[in-house]
Amino acid sequence: MKKVIVIYKSKYGFTKKYAHWISQELGAELREAEKTKASDLLDYDIIVYGGGLYAGGVNGLSLIVKSFPSIADKSLYLFTVGAADVNNETNISSIRRSLAKVLTPEMERKINIFHFRGGIDYPKLSFSHRIMMRMMVKMIQKKPEHELSNEDKDMLATYGQVIDFTDKSSIDTMINRIKSEI
Repeated sequence: MKKVIVIYKSKYGFTKKYAHWISQELGAELREAEKTKASDLLDYDIIVYGGGLYAGGVNGLSLIVKSFPSIADKSLYLFTVGAADVNNETNISSIRRSLAKVLTPEMERKINIFHFRGGIDYPKLSFSHRIMMRMMVKMIQKKPEHELSNEDKDMLATYGQVIDFTDKSSIDTMINRIKSEI
């Protein structure tokens, strides 16, 4: 039986929720990224890393990037969690372009990447994130009605609220792929 670890970095709890579900489904150790050193990863056959999406980057991904030379022979999985609709190909393309700025081509080939939808907890947002969200809402409000996407309309309708799009069934494809290796 292969040893599996699920590591995550979560700012508002959505990534933590997915990491917990994945860990439970796999019977894997669950660990916060802040409590994990690169040397800790050497003991595992399958490494799953999850991070929230902020300003195009994946929270805490540097742990995997910096450790890659020593873990490249492991089975590697990355999941991102953000508020954007992951069924929208434009959103996925944007996430992938951002990842390509951080991951080498070898990393992109080696790491199995999945995207899950999280949410927004406006009352818990940091000051800087509240400002960014307010600026985004103002930009959306300036668009003519006929140019608003469904996502834009959802953003305007839910601004300031707690919105949770997490869906446990969305991890099924990743879980099945990992289980096929165990």
